[in-house]
Amino acid sequence: MTNTYLVLAMRTSRWDDAVIEPHRDWLAALRERGELDRTGGFTDGSGGAYVIRAESLDAATALVHTDPIHTSGASALTVYEWNVTT
Repeated sequence: MTNTYLVLAMRTSRWDDAVIEPHRDWLAALRERGELDRTGGFTDGSGGAYVIRAESLDAATALVHTDPIHTSGASALTVYEWNVTT
């Protein structure tokens, strides 16, 4: 069973626009594997969010810690298990 996780990505003082394309490529790979539901940036430029599917909070956290915006220190990521309702 997979669960849904909301990932908030807030830019840090180490933000560099050079990380945008690697981050988009990383998201595209998640989408191809069926692990990414939605993604988008905040209109104020402070960061963004994405929704992923994973087996557990630990698995979701391990996955998002491979995101280039995290590994470069450009963004601080917070992962929440999300009880989505329609």
